[in-house]
Amino acid sequence: MSWQSVADEKLASIGEVSEKTGVSARTLRYYEELGLLPGVRRREGGRRVYGRDELERLSFIRRLKSLGLSLDEIRDLNAVHGIEGGTAAMLGRLNELLEGHLQEVDTRLRELMDLRDEIEKYRDHVGVRITGRRRR
Repeated sequence: MSWQSVADEKLASIGEVSEKTGVSARTLRYYEELGLLPGVRRREGGRRVYGRDELERLSFIRRLKSLGLSLDEIRDLNAVHGIEGGTAAMLGRLNELLEGHLQEVDTRLRELMDLRDEIEKYRDHVGVRITGRRRR
């Protein structure tokens, strides 16, 4: 990425950030609109530039999304951080959200295992009807 140094901080354009991260420029603007990327600076003419803080926050957002958190939940985390004034409060809330998602995943896994068993039983039933003997 070709970074531009401004006041001893390396800044990147929205296109550079999009290219490096794989997050579209439209999504970056949307995250800013939702308040997930606050503090995005502008150059003359209104062009967005991103520094290390924004890139770290974007990385955090992407990680949370990969863990199944919704944009609303991520926005909630930002609000907790801002209202309660710190990382500890935000991490406490994140822990609660992750626990809830973990329980949902465990439930889905149990349901999928039950479905797998049902499919296997029905496949055996179909096999008996086709061949007249059980499949093993």
